[in-house]
Amino acid sequence: MSFKKYRYNGSEKFKIAKVSTNETSLCDDREKAEAKMEKNNALIDELQTKLYAEKKEGVIFLFQAMDAAGKDGTIRAVLSCLSPHGVYEAAFKNPSSEELGHDYLWRIALQVPGKGEIAIFNRSHYEDVLIGKVKELYRTQANARRINLDKVIKHRYEDIRNFEEYLYHNNIRTVKFFLNVSKDEQAKRFLARIEEPEKNWKFSASDFEERRYWDAYQEAFEDAINATATQHCPWYVIPADNKWYMRYVVSEIILATLSDMDPRYPEVTEDRLATFAKYKEELLKELPEDYEYKSSKKKKEKKMTSTDLEEDLEYLADLFK
Repeated sequence: MSFKKYRYNGSEKFKIAKVSTNETSLCDDREKAEAKMEKNNALIDELQTKLYAEKKEGVIFLFQAMDAAGKDGTIRAVLSCLSPHGVYEAAFKNPSSEELGHDYLWRIALQVPGKGEIAIFNRSHYEDVLIGKVKELYRTQANARRINLDKVIKHRYEDIRNFEEYLYHNNIRTVKFFLNVSKDEQAKRFLARIEEPEKNWKFSASDFEERRYWDAYQEAFEDAINATATQHCPWYVIPADNKWYMRYVVSEIILATLSDMDPRYPEVTEDRLATFAKYKEELLKELPEDYEYKSSKKKKEKKMTSTDLEEDLEYLADLFK
């Protein structure tokens, strides 16, 4: 799957005006895309289970976009298949007074996943070089007199690159999605929110006010992606005018990321298997003589497969850990 066309890792410049927001080159049939995404979700769920069991590496899936691009819907469609064990979403809204009393990465660091975990960032530290840049919020925040305010954004780009690289060196990957919606499509979605009663709650005056800064935000996204796209922590710029296509492509990238991580169930040693056998013997002694051990029955009825064995070992490992 050549979704690499959407990948930016610092090897080439990203020009936001030159990329399409509505192309569907990887799959131009909605039904086929949704069928593929359903299969992808099943594989993603399986890999997440192994990731959680192995506990060797974690990953952040980070979403940024203009309003109405479809972040929430994409997160639900692609990642709701996952078990709640080891998966959580962090939504970064306007910083609280406590958060403003710390460095801007402080609240982000609190949400970094552990090994075996998946964190979904709905917005992120990039807000501080997007709205923070467009509105120049740093100029009204408390700063030491030695801080050169004209270099704040440049320094934040450096901070972010170093922070994400640090996480990568410490077993945490960061995969960044920019859901790229067009200005016309955003207008259509805003109108739908106004006209359809069930969508009224999604629309606010601030959404319309932020739209006035469209060009400035487009420039901010372009600058942020070019300044922070690296080989280890790439950006994926996904066409977002067709929601079904956007969700499908995101599912392909998440599946490819987890596949590359190659999580595996922990191996059970011979010594531990011997211990399990002892536990099994003791447990069976406590049960009535006519009790038929189901796993043994399954082995008599058919040849034990590697998957059956893996499931039994995983169950026993969880039971006695």
